[in-house]
Amino acid sequence: MHLAISLDIAANGHDILDLGQISAFVRQAEAAGVDMVIISDSADEPSGSPFEATTLLAALATVTEKIGLVASASTLAHQPYNLARRFASLDIISHGRIGWNATLKQNPRGAANFSRPEGFSDDDFRRRAEEYIGVVQGLWQGWDADALLFDKAGGRFHDADKMHVLDHKGEFFAVRGPLNVARSPQDTPVLVMSGLNETDRDFASRGADVILIAEQSAEAANAATADLRRQALAAGRKPEGVKVLLTVAIESEPLVDRLRALLGSSGCDGFNFVLPAEVAALQNFTDRVLPELQSDGLAGRGQQGATLRARLGLGTGGAK
Repeated sequence: MHLAISLDIAANGHDILDLGQISAFVRQAEAAGVDMVIISDSADEPSGSPFEATTLLAALATVTEKIGLVASASTLAHQPYNLARRFASLDIISHGRIGWNATLKQNPRGAANFSRPEGFSDDDFRRRAEEYIGVVQGLWQGWDADALLFDKAGGRFHDADKMHVLDHKGEFFAVRGPLNVARSPQDTPVLVMSGLNETDRDFASRGADVILIAEQSAEAANAATADLRRQALAAGRKPEGVKVLLTVAIESEPLVDRLRALLGSSGCDGFNFVLPAEVAALQNFTDRVLPELQSDGLAGRGQQGATLRARLGLGTGGAK
C-alpha cells in the first residue's frame, strides 16, 4: 500500500506556514514511511503562502532523503519546455524523488493572469492540457541514459545518436527540444494526474504514473480503478505501471478500520490524505494519525528504493 499527503499551501483563511514548519512536517512524514508529499498552490488569487510550489520542492529536497516530492503546476502558468526543464532539474537536485501533479481541472480565474482573460472552453482546455503533458513527457525522454559524454579531450559533449529532437508541431504548441538539462536520475520524473472526469480516464491511463481519484464510495472507487486498469492494459501497459490512490478525509471515526475497509473493497493501491495549511491539522496528523497508521502496519509498507519510481514500484518512466 502507498501513502501520499496533499498539502495546499495556498489555502486562504488558514495559517501561513513557514519553511521550518513545512520542512519539519515533511521530515516527520518521511520518517513514518509516507511515499510522497504533494504540494499545491494557486496563481489565480491572493495566496496565504509565501512560496511557489516548485521552488519549495527545491528547498525540501535539501532537508529530506527518501520521501517523494511532488508539485502541482498549471499548464496555463508555464510553457511546456520551461516546466519540463524545471522538473528535470529538480529531479537531479533531489536524486530522483520528484513528480509533477498535472490536473485536468480548469480554474477559469487562473487564465486571466497569463494573457488569456477569456480563458478556454472546457474542450479546448483539455485538448491543450493533453498536448502539453505529451510535450513534457517527450522532452523528458530526449536524452538516453548514457548520452552525455562530457569528453573534453575529444571535443564531444554528447553522443548525437542518443539525443532525440522532439520536433513537436501541434494544435497549441511547437517545441523542438531537446532539454538543456541532463536526463532524470529516475528515467523521467513521476507524472501524477488528478482532477479527472470519466472522459479523461483514457488519456490518464495511457500516460500517468499515479492517478489520484476523488473520495467516493468503495463501490464507485472500485469501478473507477477497474476502468483505469482496463484502459491501461488496452494501451499496452502493465497493470502495475500505473498506481491509483484514493483521496480520503481525516475524520473522527476510527481511521485505520475505515482505511482497511476501503483498501479491501476499492481496488486502489493506497491513499492520498488532503490536509489544509493549518498548524493544528499538521500536528494532529503527525501526532495522532501517523502513529496510528504505523502501529497498525499501514504506513511504511511501500517498496524501498532510492528514487520515487522505485519506491512506488513503477519501473522505468515514459508510460511503458
